[in-house]
Amino acid sequence: MQQAELKGIAERYATFATDEARGSSVEYERLAIAVAQSNDLLEFIATLPAESRQPNLFLAAVRHVCGVPGNGDDLRRLVRAHPARIREVMLSRTTQTNEPARCAVLLPLLAQLPQPLALLEVGASAGLCLLLDHYGYDYGNTRIDPTISGDDPAPVFTCKVSDTVPLPKAIPRIVWRAGLDLNPVDVRSASDAAWLETLVWPGQDERLTRLHAAINIARRNPPNVIRGDLLTDLVQLMATAPRDATIVIFHTAVLGYVWPRSAREQFAATVTETGVDWISNEAANVFPSIAKTAPPSPAPGRFLVSWNGRPVAWAGPHGQSLDWFGPPR
Repeated sequence: MQQAELKGIAERYATFATDEARGSSVEYERLAIAVAQSNDLLEFIATLPAESRQPNLFLAAVRHVCGVPGNGDDLRRLVRAHPARIREVMLSRTTQTNEPARCAVLLPLLAQLPQPLALLEVGASAGLCLLLDHYGYDYGNTRIDPTISGDDPAPVFTCKVSDTVPLPKAIPRIVWRAGLDLNPVDVRSASDAAWLETLVWPGQDERLTRLHAAINIARRNPPNVIRGDLLTDLVQLMATAPRDATIVIFHTAVLGYVWPRSAREQFAATVTETGVDWISNEAANVFPSIAKTAPPSPAPGRFLVSWNGRPVAWAGPHGQSLDWFGPPR
C-alpha cells in the first residue's frame, strides 16, 4: 500500500473531524480522529474504491452493522471482526443523507421566483427536500407554517439567519415536483428508511426526530423520484414539467460525489443551457469557479449556496444557518 495514499485518507478523516464533526457529533469527531491515527483502519479503507472511502459512509456502515463504537479501540476491534459485512454495506450503499432541514436554506431563494414552481431535484435520495411545503420554518423573528397539512405533525426547521437574508413571507406554490437519483431511496421500505436514519450522526437526536417526521409525511405523500443519471437523464425529465410554471433545478450535498470534476462542469453546462433557474447548495470546493467570487466563509464546513452560478450565501451543512451576502433577484 502506498504511504502517500494512506496519508491522503488520514488527512481526509482528520479534516472531517475538525471541520464537519466538531461541534456536531462528539462521537464522530472522536472516531474520525481514531481512523486518521490508525494504520489498520486506513489500510482497510484503502482497499475500497476511491468513491467509497468517505468518512460519512465508513462510519455509517460500521454503525449499521455493529452500532456506534465507544472509542478508537472499539472501532478497530469491530472492523477486524466484521470486515466483510462492513465492506458489503460500503459497496452497496451510498451517503444518501436526505436532510429535509436543508429546505430552510432553499426557501428564501425559491420564494423570490415567479409562481407557481416546478421543482426538479437531482440526487434526490428519498425526495424529502421536494416536500418543502409540508414543513414549517423558524427563522427567529419569522416563522412560516406549512401550506399543506395532513394527519402527521409537520417538523419545524430552525435556521439561524443573518440580517440580510431576504426572508420569505410564505411558502411558494408548487405545482409539480420530481427527483432524479441513481439509486432512489424508498421510505416505504423498512431497510431503506433504516439506512437514512443511520446516516444521521450520533448525538443529533433532534435531527433524527425531524427525519422521522419527514419520512412519515413522505410515506403518505410519496415524491416522484426517478432512477436516472443527472448527466444523461436530466433534460428528458425536465421536459415533463409544466411549461406555465417556473422550473427550478436544485441539489444539496450531491455534486461532491460526482467524479471526475469535469463531469460536474458538464452538469453545470447542461443546466445553464436549459435556461431554467438553478440552485446549488454544496461544499465550496465543488465548483471552484463559483467559490472564488464569494467572500470568506464565516466558519469551517459551511456549504456555498449559489443561484444560476452566482454565490449568494453560506449555509450550515444541515440547514441550521444561512449567512446571506448576495443581492436578491
